[in-house]
Amino acid sequence: MIQPAADSPTPPMKISHVPDARGRFGAFGGTYVPETLVAALQQLSELYMKIQEDKAFWDRLNELNRSFVGRPTPLYLAKGLTRRARRMAEGKEAGAAIWLKREDLAHTGAHKINNTLGQALMAKKMGKRRIIAETGAGQHGVASATAAAQLGLECDVYMGSEDIRRQRLNVIRMKMLGARVIAVDSGSRTLKDATNEAMRDWMGSVEHTHYIIGSVVGPHPFPMIVRDFQSVIGRETKAQALRHFGRMPESIVACVGGGSNAAGMFYPFVDEQGVELVGVEAGGRSSQSGQHAAPLSHGRPGVLHGSLSYVLQDENGQTADVHSCSAGLDYPGVGPEHSYWKDAGRVVYTACTDDEALEAFLWCARDEGIIPALESSHAVAEAVRRAAAMPRDANLIVNLSGRGDKDVEEAARLLGDRVDAHQSR
Repeated sequence: MIQPAADSPTPPMKISHVPDARGRFGAFGGTYVPETLVAALQQLSELYMKIQEDKAFWDRLNELNRSFVGRPTPLYLAKGLTRRARRMAEGKEAGAAIWLKREDLAHTGAHKINNTLGQALMAKKMGKRRIIAETGAGQHGVASATAAAQLGLECDVYMGSEDIRRQRLNVIRMKMLGARVIAVDSGSRTLKDATNEAMRDWMGSVEHTHYIIGSVVGPHPFPMIVRDFQSVIGRETKAQALRHFGRMPESIVACVGGGSNAAGMFYPFVDEQGVELVGVEAGGRSSQSGQHAAPLSHGRPGVLHGSLSYVLQDENGQTADVHSCSAGLDYPGVGPEHSYWKDAGRVVYTACTDDEALEAFLWCARDEGIIPALESSHAVAEAVRRAAAMPRDANLIVNLSGRGDKDVEEAARLLGDRVDAHQSR
């Protein structure tokens, strides 16, 4: 394994000036991998540095983003959710305007495609004909299968059998796109276990296979690469905020599992000290161990899937069981840059329970005519609560990271009679 130096580097002058040359985000990150993966990671790092000056690469990716993905995605004033926040507010002068960054309108239905196209183009540059991916909610799997189909690559996707049950639609989509979906029956049969199996595959196939990690986790350079490809979200949002209301927003809210949608939204804003950044983890059923998936709220530093970050662990240091109604947030770790932002005090991290997320799922559907992903519903719940306590002339942006087609059956099962309840306006 590559071991980082024991001493942590001096914090950079700007929060955004990470990672360092060792892949460290302050005390977090690094490269904790078997020797079989060292050469592949070095090749990936060298290629990523090289393509920074490769105009043809970025022209191709930007064209795919424009004509294939449908970027830029809109910044939309959510009048119904804004009214809801103002009804909840104490006083006539409270209740910020709520805006939705509509990543649910990107091709494949979520932000994941921003990263998979970039990494698939990198795989082709490395001469690798096969990609593999892990997936929880299935959106990264669908995005990987889509990128593979577009660019002529083989694709295998590892997915926990519990997630296959609750994300059946996305399993069908992946197969229709030509990917092979490999069920994982070990452990909790969810995202962590799918990632374990994808890592094992990559160790044995690295010469011809590229592993497209779907979030800002894993060994260096993956957290940096995924963040940078996803930062198109935050860059667009900055320009759109200036166009719509002439200044930076007062607050931005995004859900956090591994953390790719939040990192992509937050990163262009981290040096804007006047903008509050709020990450919302999966609070699950309760704060008891095994009943949530909130490592930034309840975890401690540890190594998981190749990097050092906040991880949910038991008293013996073993990775703890997790739970969330949302398959995409059902993960015991988080990206090292989020861990760095937490300790630096730059991002506020909180948690939203299953019940709160399910209630917000219905709010968004009935107030806006938008069925959100259960992952995004966690952010919507926190955004409405937070907007109600803000001044009426403030602006709060929610990264609506994905659409909820994939979740309607599972949400209906969990909501029960609440699906049929009439909502008066």
